[in-house]
Amino acid sequence: MTNQQPIYILAENTQRTMGKDAQRNNILAARAVAETVRTTLGPKGMDKMIVDSTGGITVTNDGVTILQEMQIEHPTAKMIVEVAKTQEDQVGDGTTTAVILAGDLLKNAEKLLDQNVHPTVIVKGYRLAAEKAQTILQQMAETITPQDKEKLRNIIITAITGKGAESSKDRLADVLLEAMSTVEENDKVEMDDIKIEKKTGGSTEETELIKGIVLDKEKVHSSMPKKVTGARIALLDCAIEVKETDAKIQVTDPMQLQAFIEREERTLKDMVNKIILTGANVVFCQKGIDDLAQYFLAKAGIYAARRVAKSDMEKLARATGAAIVSKISELAPKDMGYAGAVEEQKVGDEDMTYVKECRNPKSVTIMLRGGTEHVLAESERALKDALGDVIAALESGKVVAGAGATEVELAKKLREYANSLSGREQLAVLAFADSVEVVPRTLAENAGLDPIDMMTELKAKHEEGYKWHGLDVFEGKVTDAWQRGIIEPLKIKLQAVKSANEVAQLILRIDDIIAGGRTKEPQMPQMGMGGMPPM
Repeated sequence: MTNQQPIYILAENTQRTMGKDAQRNNILAARAVAETVRTTLGPKGMDKMIVDSTGGITVTNDGVTILQEMQIEHPTAKMIVEVAKTQEDQVGDGTTTAVILAGDLLKNAEKLLDQNVHPTVIVKGYRLAAEKAQTILQQMAETITPQDKEKLRNIIITAITGKGAESSKDRLADVLLEAMSTVEENDKVEMDDIKIEKKTGGSTEETELIKGIVLDKEKVHSSMPKKVTGARIALLDCAIEVKETDAKIQVTDPMQLQAFIEREERTLKDMVNKIILTGANVVFCQKGIDDLAQYFLAKAGIYAARRVAKSDMEKLARATGAAIVSKISELAPKDMGYAGAVEEQKVGDEDMTYVKECRNPKSVTIMLRGGTEHVLAESERALKDALGDVIAALESGKVVAGAGATEVELAKKLREYANSLSGREQLAVLAFADSVEVVPRTLAENAGLDPIDMMTELKAKHEEGYKWHGLDVFEGKVTDAWQRGIIEPLKIKLQAVKSANEVAQLILRIDDIIAGGRTKEPQMPQMGMGGMPPM
């Protein structure tokens, strides 16, 4: 019998990993990502310092920020980063929870794989457990309404605790609550309606709410008033400039050039006069303002700022009640907005425009202060997480207790559900229940407590029917998290379970990794003397 030649169906340099090796490699990569952020969970979580290729520094314990800044290359690890991104997009918080849950689901799946349980059986069991978990969480949750200010405040404080801004959590909670009650419409709050402007200098305690908009812009002309009270505001989505043309103009007489310049001046003056006639004394322009137009506006005592971002223009419209006009000739008195005062103020070393004392602002600004850029950036992340949490809680109208209480109760109910199943899926459901407990276990570890003792005590309390008992990491004991005001939106838990389960299933179903080889770049022929090819 002749020896058969091997048949190559893949490109040269292609790497291929199959079967259990592929699964183990994937699980290892996913768990490595989860371990990276695991120590950041909870009020006693630690921070990470990430230095990018340009020397930029980020100090944070925000899961999604860490994973995005790390520039992960491994394809499976990237899938875990996607879990964090989804959690961030959907809720705005709970990214670390989702990632460590995915990591633990895969860790426990690996144990089942070692017992020769087939991946499809594990996937089916995980799917059953995740569906049941959604139902259990819905049944456990308590209701919340926009009128429950104390509960909303507790949600904010829970979200900020453990972040860099924790020392000022009461001040930030008060500012955020006031901002939300100002912009609330039909019991709804939009994230975009609360602008966070940050400036170094001062402490986080000096953070203030401006019932209006703060723009990172200065007045365009030094002769313009520094402050305008009783401001009538015009918002223009067009340039106060003469349109440039590509036409060639042949000048035979100096008077013709003078006439041309005067005509341009007249056009600009007409534009400014049109603005003056509407009664406007403040103009915010999305595009440019000609130098001559700036002079005319300043002469009329009008405060003007140019090149205002589109997003800021929309916020100004919601705050002042002004209409954004795209053509100066269409501007009318009814398009004007109102603010009690428009003022240029120096914040740090920058001039900023404050539009404040609006009558019924539906867009406001939180002026966040802090000692350094890094402190400010972390405070901003904490505020955005807290805002996302409150919006998520109001959307679903459901909240649960934090401190690991929800996870312990969920694991208990899932074990009861597992007992009703027969077959190997039961093992996967039990593995899912064990994975859910990674949250209280990690909270205990990060606080320097014994996780075994804490978990034993927690489970005993839940068996007695205390469903909201969780871990007090400051006192090092089990406590009623609901009574202590440790509250989180239900949506965080639902989304974390859903995302973590989906990515775990996806990774477990992979049994073959084919990494394509790099294509060789065509090389230029080397030339010898006098442009001749080498011999």
